[in-house]
Amino acid sequence: MTLDAIKSDFALLDDWEDRYRYVIELGRALPPFPEQLRTDANKVRGCVSQVWLATEPAPTADGEPGMSLEGTSDAMIVQGLIAVLFSMYAGKSLSQILAIDAHAVFGELGLKEHLTPQRSNGLASMVERIRVDARRFAGG
Repeated sequence: MTLDAIKSDFALLDDWEDRYRYVIELGRALPPFPEQLRTDANKVRGCVSQVWLATEPAPTADGEPGMSLEGTSDAMIVQGLIAVLFSMYAGKSLSQILAIDAHAVFGELGLKEHLTPQRSNGLASMVERIRVDARRFAGG
């Protein structure tokens, strides 16, 4: 699912309950997270729920340095937030990933003001983890 498609779908949903259900459905559509990746190293700190993110260096379709992302959570809404995050970063180069303001995108979607403080902190932790990994893969 692309970020543009998510934005279009969000625009069609007036009710926040419908938007939450949609985010949960996005999370359900993520590929299964391999059990062997549920390691302490892949666990995201700062999240109230259990969250695992696994990243690997991977070239983009253009051959630029990029990274692959896999993730899961034990909370369905957080799983959906992971899916939205992945839609922002999928297919992007490391420099593009580092240039994305994920918090602004969540603000555009209206999600930011509808997340609890704990979920907002968890989202910030996931974004920071992705940025740290992108910087590491970029050699910086």
